[in-house]
Amino acid sequence: MDFITILGLIAATLTTIAFLPQMFQTWRTKSAKDVSYVMLITFSSGLFLWLIYGIYLQALPIILANSVSLFFNLIILSLKIKYR
Repeated sequence: MDFITILGLIAATLTTIAFLPQMFQTWRTKSAKDVSYVMLITFSSGLFLWLIYGIYLQALPIILANSVSLFFNLIILSLKIKYR
């Protein structure tokens, strides 16, 4: 694995785990009132497009980061809907 791929995987890991505190906080408190629907939907759309882009380029860091981030973001969106 080359340096650029490792760099991308580290960046992917950091940006992906950034969602965990919000997801756990929403789950724990059963409240997502401070999370915007517009932000969640817009961000999910962007993540999906990045995922398609990464698949097209066959870029593992882009595919992994955006797949997991999209999954986490969809969990937060579903919790927001559930706990409204």
